[in-house]
Amino acid sequence: MNYYLVHTTYPILFVVVFVRQLCIPFPSILFLLSAGALAGSGKLSYAGVLAVATLGCVLADSVWFEAGRLRGKRVLRLLCALAPDPSYCIRKARATFAGRGLNLLLIAKFVPGLDGVCPPLAGMSGTTRRSFIVHDAAGAALWSGTYITCGFVFAKELEQIARYTSVLANALILIFGIPFLIFFVWKMLLLLRLMRLLRSRQMAPELLKARLDEGQKVGVIDLLRFEDDPEEMVGIARAVRLDPGELRHKRKIIMPDGLDVVLYCRSKNSFVSARVAAVMRGHGIDSVYVLAGGLSAWEAMKFPVSLDFATPEKELARLGIEVHPPWNTTDSASTPKL
Repeated sequence: MNYYLVHTTYPILFVVVFVRQLCIPFPSILFLLSAGALAGSGKLSYAGVLAVATLGCVLADSVWFEAGRLRGKRVLRLLCALAPDPSYCIRKARATFAGRGLNLLLIAKFVPGLDGVCPPLAGMSGTTRRSFIVHDAAGAALWSGTYITCGFVFAKELEQIARYTSVLANALILIFGIPFLIFFVWKMLLLLRLMRLLRSRQMAPELLKARLDEGQKVGVIDLLRFEDDPEEMVGIARAVRLDPGELRHKRKIIMPDGLDVVLYCRSKNSFVSARVAAVMRGHGIDSVYVLAGGLSAWEAMKFPVSLDFATPEKELARLGIEVHPPWNTTDSASTPKL
């Protein structure tokens, strides 16, 4: 805590809160507690630190609000891209905001994840700037004021706790933090390597269309259910729209020789396809291709799209794919994590 007490000033507090509200990980709460402690000792003004923190929140949230007004769904996809199930993240955020409306902004900053999606959702809903700023400022003042007040009231206790926990904190970082960081970097490197591999295994929309027209056995998997909220969203006719997390419940998948599987989504950088390909390769499925340009490229060629998708059971039988345990209709209704 000594570090934060020494370095907490009005400009620093503003920058830290602003950056945090842009969804960049930063220990803003520690700075708020320190600002409250400094206010308690008379070195900073309580009203001043509250005003600065609130202003930082509102300005950063206004960036996301305007982004939601201009880009809408794209912003939600960006914020939910790294969630275990992006489509579930989007649906849950929309349902929560629809149920509570702007009043959700009063408590959103206390709920990890919800804080980031509320401003763009407010922009997408057509909320006026004035109403958004009023509600967001109230929520920002409540959130920052809570931690500032805790620092103000418990300044001495915070300093004492900091001395006793510093050794324990360092030990926890060494025991858990460093291995977790190594594991995260390793997984990201594997994912980047797979994305590079998939760049050389892209299938042009024209080739896929020709193979489908010739009646060749090629499996087409629509990933929009995983990547987005796919209600009333068209896809390639004869594709299977499924949540790839369902594959994790299968102990064994046997593919016939010569069968290719083509994945498509809206991600231009194939990030979503790479995650799914990693799961499929874990089941021993190596003949995986990515549709070059995704669904947008397919639509640009004026190729047919549809809301009617093949069921997993029928498509598996047509392609000769064996799945253990067998696929059933409850698989498609579930939303397991990838």
